Amino acid sequence: GWNIERKEGKAEGKTLIEALDAILPPSRPTEKPLRLPLQDVYKIGGIGTVPVGRVETGVLKPGMVVTFAPANITTEVKSVEMHHEALQEAVPGDNVGFNVKNVSVKELRRGYVAGDSKNNPPKSAADFLAQVIVL
Repeated sequence: GWNIERKEGKAEGKTLIEALDAILPPSRPTEKPLRLPLQDVYKIGGIGTVPVGRVETGVLKPGMVVTFAPANITTEVKSVEMHHEALQEAVPGDNVGFNVKNVSVKELRRGYVAGDSKNNPPKSAADFLAQVIVL
């Protein structure tokens, strides 16, 4: 911390590093069903179709069977990578690319949402409630 004494009086406080160290990291919603909105889809020679996106909730692992909404396409995840390194699991906040079996790059597109086909897979909704913040 720091202390300072002047004619006006005394003051004390935390240093910037102490204040930053005191911030608790946000809890990651890993217990919720997988939701991964696609940012893009690539076709990589020798590998195949690689959707890319950020894990919002849940966990993505190689070997999982995922469903893409709204197209209702179900397939197996062959591998998960982040920054050219293979991952055993991707958690909320991770920007990942994952290789999928037997799906053409033309079948998937930006905006689709991937989810675990066995645990509350994503699906289209007739209506929904939203909280919107206008800046």
